[in-house]
Amino acid sequence: MSNITIEQMRFWSPEVRELEPYVPGEQPKIQNLLKLNTNENPYPPSPKVEAAVQAVLANQADALRLYPDPDATALKQAIAKQQNVDITQVFVGNGSDEVLAHIFKAFFIQKEPILYPDITYSFYPVYSQFFGIHTQQIPLNENFEIDVVDYKQVNGGVIITNPNAPTSIALGLDQIEQVLQANPNRVVVIDEAYVDFGAETAVQLVDKYENLVVCQTTSKSRSLAGLRVGFAIAQSHLIAALEAVKNSFNSYPIDRFAIAAAVASFEDQAYFEAQCEKVIDSREKLISELTVLGFQVLPSKANFIFATHPKYDAAQLTQQLREQGILVRYFNKPRINQFLRITIGTDEQNKRLVDTLKTHIL
Repeated sequence: MSNITIEQMRFWSPEVRELEPYVPGEQPKIQNLLKLNTNENPYPPSPKVEAAVQAVLANQADALRLYPDPDATALKQAIAKQQNVDITQVFVGNGSDEVLAHIFKAFFIQKEPILYPDITYSFYPVYSQFFGIHTQQIPLNENFEIDVVDYKQVNGGVIITNPNAPTSIALGLDQIEQVLQANPNRVVVIDEAYVDFGAETAVQLVDKYENLVVCQTTSKSRSLAGLRVGFAIAQSHLIAALEAVKNSFNSYPIDRFAIAAAVASFEDQAYFEAQCEKVIDSREKLISELTVLGFQVLPSKANFIFATHPKYDAAQLTQQLREQGILVRYFNKPRINQFLRITIGTDEQNKRLVDTLKTHIL
C-alpha cells in the first residue's frame, strides 16, 4: 500500500485506513528455493485425494456449473467420524484463518478485553483491530511458555494457539482445563493448527465444557494448504453462532474440489498418521543436529522449530541462508528477534539446511 497516496485514501472507510494487515510468509517466484518458512508439509497428501479430485473433474459440467453444498455435509460427516464427535459439533470454513475470523466475530465482541499471549499467531491482533475488539496481551514467561494462571482474570474471551506459534511449545490438557474452568462464562478457543505433530488435542474436552471451541486445519498435517479447508469443533450452541456468521458473510466458502479432497484425506487415517510420524522423526533429528552446531531450540510439538544461536544474529542468518537458496521465517519483533522459525522438511531437505550452515555460514 506504499504507493497509495493520502488523497487516494479518501475513498477508503476510516477503519480500513488504520488497519495493519497480516503479513504472510514469503511465497517465492524464484525456482529451486528450499521453502522452510511457511510450515507447509513436505510430503504430498494421500493418493486418495488426487483420485477424489479426478472424480469431481470427471463430471465437469456439474462440478463447475452448480454451486457446492453450502453446508459441506459430506466433509462435516468425515470430520465428525474421524474426530469422534457429532456432526452438529462441526463447523467448516475456507481455511482455519476464515474459521478464526468468524470465531472472533461470533464470540469476542465484548465489553471486556480478550486475552492471548504477547507472542503468538500474528493474525490475532489483526482480527481484533478489524472487528474493533478490545485485547490484552499476556506475556509469555522467561522460557517462552504460557502460564495459565495469567488467564484467570476478567476477560471477554481467551484464545490460545496450542502448540503455540511461533514458539512451538505445547500446553497439556490439564492446563487447558484450568483456563476453561476459570472462564465458565466466556468462550475459550484453542487453535490447534499444529496439534497433530505431538500435542494433545482438546477435542476430547468439548463434551465436558460448553465454552470450548477447538479450531484445526487441513493445511499442515494433511498437506492441503493449497485447498484452504479449516474447521472448528464445539458444542452445537456455539456452532450455531458460527453458522449464523458464515451465512451472513459467504454461504459457499468451500468448493466442490476442496470438499472432495478433504473428505478423502479424512478417510485415509493410516496415511495421515504415517506422514505425521515422518515429520516428528525428522524434527527430532534436526533438533539434535542443530544443537550440535550450537543452536538453542525450544521444545517443539509442531512441524517447525524455533531456534536461536548465541553467536550469530538471526536476521543475518536468515539473509545468509536465503543467499544459499534456503528460506526460513524471521520475526523482527521484541523478545523473538534473535530466533529463526524453521519448518521441518524431509530428511534430505533438513540435511541441505544443516550442511549449508556448516559449510557456508557458521
